[in-house]
Amino acid sequence: MSLSEPYDRMGRVVDDHMAHSVYNAFYDRPAVLEVLGDVAGLDIIDAACGPGHYAAELVARGARVRGFDASATMVQLATERLGDAVDLQRASLDDRLPYDDASADLVLCALAIHYAADRAATMREFARVLRPGGRCVMSTQHPMWDWIRKGGSYFDVVLETDVWGPWSGGQSVSYWREPLTATVAAATNAGMLVRGLIEPLPSPAMAEVSPDDFRKLSEAPAFIILDLLKP
Repeated sequence: MSLSEPYDRMGRVVDDHMAHSVYNAFYDRPAVLEVLGDVAGLDIIDAACGPGHYAAELVARGARVRGFDASATMVQLATERLGDAVDLQRASLDDRLPYDDASADLVLCALAIHYAADRAATMREFARVLRPGGRCVMSTQHPMWDWIRKGGSYFDVVLETDVWGPWSGGQSVSYWREPLTATVAAATNAGMLVRGLIEPLPSPAMAEVSPDDFRKLSEAPAFIILDLLKP
């Protein structure tokens, strides 16, 4: 089974969740956009773009954006959101990317690298499509957060499954859990340098929307962001 199939089944439900969920709207998205900085005039590939929330922000900030996702439903939702502003394709993180060598200034991969079966191969593809001096900004679930929830050895590479909440209809979503050492090694072995490793704090606005989540995320991170450079 493809790990993207639950997204095809959830469709607009997951689109609405990504738009409003505190972990998306008040945690990952603002933190990632802050790390990206000024994107005006940049050629950006939104890898595993989902329904296009990040791409819409990037276009609004003056970037030229291309994107892809393994889920046909997510590509359709992103197309509805973005129209002709973004070149969108259906493709998987596990395949050779449908872009030329050195054709992007920046690759964004937000909350998706954990769906790649071989992160090392995916990182090599990110490095291939980046121009020299380009960046890859990638957010994912914090491996310690996953380990605390799931147990076992932190150092194992394991295909895990979470059952998402009632909003999803109780969908089971599978992903790969691996130690931070392995993820960083995949990036550096692909020829990229680590510019920054960020354990984000929640947006202050979350305190009003969901005080309990704000308190928890202010004490321990759920996600992690890597800011990578292709020399």
